[in-house]
Amino acid sequence: MSTTAKAPARRKRMPRAQRERQMIDVAEAVFAERGYAAASMDEIAERVGVSKPMLYEYFNSKEGLLLACIREARAALRTVTEEAVAGAPTAEEAMRRGLHAFFVYIRERRQAWSLLRHEMALIGTSAAEEIEATRQQQTDLIATLMGGYLDSSDPVRTQASAEFVVGGCERLAIWCEAHENLTPEQVTEYAMDLLWGGLERLANR
Repeated sequence: MSTTAKAPARRKRMPRAQRERQMIDVAEAVFAERGYAAASMDEIAERVGVSKPMLYEYFNSKEGLLLACIREARAALRTVTEEAVAGAPTAEEAMRRGLHAFFVYIRERRQAWSLLRHEMALIGTSAAEEIEATRQQQTDLIATLMGGYLDSSDPVRTQASAEFVVGGCERLAIWCEAHENLTPEQVTEYAMDLLWGGLERLANR
């Protein structure tokens, strides 16, 4: 009596969007661990479980993959910030929620934050422009928020205030890396103590 061996089941192909998301997640980790210059496409491909040519098929180059990581990190930061401030009843509460969302982000998405803050090693590349675009994104969000809650009769002052908030929070976030015992809630209050005193004058005009 003969038996017919069953052919092995074919592995289901991962949808392109899901595979791309997987590649970005792994690349983000490798770039954060090794730094952009030392990171290799070979290691990223091995960790993902794909061939190196497939990485190039999706992103064209190592720099293209880095740009995809930065853009994803920027989109995630924008989403958490916008969701945090939605429906805030006052300018003060909106600022507090937005700051808290940012400090939670850098704590929970350390690898993404590492990519966004190490722009000095990327000067002269498209990545430097993407990182500056992230900074500008946050500035525009804050300026829009101020325009909705505070006196916006002087748009130049509003933009200058937004730049100050972003720059100050960026430096505070870097400082927090050496003070991991501090919670996002504590750091938010530190920032509010310094920032809101000046912004409050605009709210009361």
